[in-house]
Amino acid sequence: MQVAFAWSLCLSVGVVLLSIIPLTIGRVKAGYSVENMAAPRALFDELPSFGKRAVWCHQNCWESISLHAPACLLCLITLNDSNIAIIAALIHPIFRFLYIGAYIFNIPTARGLMWASGIFTTLLLYKEGLTQLI
Repeated sequence: MQVAFAWSLCLSVGVVLLSIIPLTIGRVKAGYSVENMAAPRALFDELPSFGKRAVWCHQNCWESISLHAPACLLCLITLNDSNIAIIAALIHPIFRFLYIGAYIFNIPTARGLMWASGIFTTLLLYKEGLTQLI
């Protein structure tokens, strides 16, 4: 069932890429254009509230994938066949997708729950992968 870890990795990267959409919408609403492409981060103060949250969300998505990708690779390398790891791998991208919606639409409780759930699934993958090494 290593395919579950490969799918988790691919879908999680896809979620990171999806987080660019609300970021781009926020920048466009703030007047982002070809003229200010030299310093897109300088536009931050001009972003609407959801646009600022989109920036923070996008940054967190990159942080999350930097933790999740090695966990998936660890499970792939160790040929993990744990049902816990497979389930954790498959639901992680769902939690991260819901996290984006909760962040953009400013639902702090749901955002925190989705963030914690995503971290928990990643930690499970590390635990299950490392168990195979022992």
